[in-house]
Amino acid sequence: MGNRLRSLDVLRGITIAGMILVNNPGTWAHIYAPLRHAAWDGCTPTDLVFPFFMFVMGVAMYISQRKYAYQFTHESVPHLVYRSLMLVLIGWAIGWFGICCRTLSGGGEWIDALWNNPIAHLRYMGVLPRLGWVSLFAGLLLMAFKPKNAPWVSLVLMAIYCIIIGVTGSFGLTEDNIVARVDKAVLGEAHMYHLGGIAFDPEGILSTIPCIAHCLLGCWVGKLIYDVDHLGGKVIRVMLFGAVSLMIGLLLDYAFPINKSLWSASYVFYTCGLASLLLGVLIWLIDIEGKAKWFVPFECFGVNPMFIFVLSGVLAICMANIRFDVGGDSYSVWGFYYKRMMQPLFGDMGGSLACALIYDALLWCIAYPLYKNKIYIKL
Repeated sequence: MGNRLRSLDVLRGITIAGMILVNNPGTWAHIYAPLRHAAWDGCTPTDLVFPFFMFVMGVAMYISQRKYAYQFTHESVPHLVYRSLMLVLIGWAIGWFGICCRTLSGGGEWIDALWNNPIAHLRYMGVLPRLGWVSLFAGLLLMAFKPKNAPWVSLVLMAIYCIIIGVTGSFGLTEDNIVARVDKAVLGEAHMYHLGGIAFDPEGILSTIPCIAHCLLGCWVGKLIYDVDHLGGKVIRVMLFGAVSLMIGLLLDYAFPINKSLWSASYVFYTCGLASLLLGVLIWLIDIEGKAKWFVPFECFGVNPMFIFVLSGVLAICMANIRFDVGGDSYSVWGFYYKRMMQPLFGDMGGSLACALIYDALLWCIAYPLYKNKIYIKL
């Protein structure tokens, strides 16, 4: 299969397309149930998107660190630190840009838009910052303990997290939850996401611990793939891991419910299991059965994942904050797109979904030429 695993690019592309889809409905007031996050415990299809990407990042980390032999070197460490901190900084930059645009759109002053409001309200955690911190610490642990020990390091991290949650009784969405308390003490409420009316960040500091464990399980799956040469053997190993991980997740659900916002241990095993099973299917279809052309639309997203994801966020912010008047009513570009174009054609729910699907298609029109011309933009 060479060093580049096309199946992995496809799975990564599926997750990026899924992220764009669930993040950009026509209106948040009208969303089909599978495209919503679970209110607390439980798991919807939307709750699979982020952990699947985290899993893929772990597999890719195993592959990328092979050239360094998983050693601390003057090349491997700076490369890891640079890539990780770039994700954090890009996440903060997008947050800053969003606050700036919202302030100006609401008639605020430039000094408030560029400085005062971002300083006061910038969310420090989030999808990209979490990916950055997980990449950094998982990468360092992979170098320190080597891939063969990745499952044990992952289990230790999850055990520590489970003990913290269990001892403090932090299973519910409350202000006393230890996850929220740590974030409030370190970050401050103004710099946190608010979930269910309280300051609770689903990408918070403490819940990053099981995310690191999640990524390390992805590294282990990468090892399972590359430890054998026979394609059939790769599929069997990945599918077997997936089935076992899924079963463990379902059993753990009785003790520590599957929960994305807490990133519970059961959620780690459950989503890693599903991601492994899907990856096994993709390896079989693409690398054994030769059906790669079926998945080119997703592969386009998968070879430039961060560029497309960042672009989707920047464009969405612009369209949500550029305003104009039509017939005496004020609209943002996105609001006009939904209310005056998609909603009349497809109704409230269908129009909201149509907006997201067309936005995905628009970004694919950017991703495909890059893919066709083998242009890979690394962030």
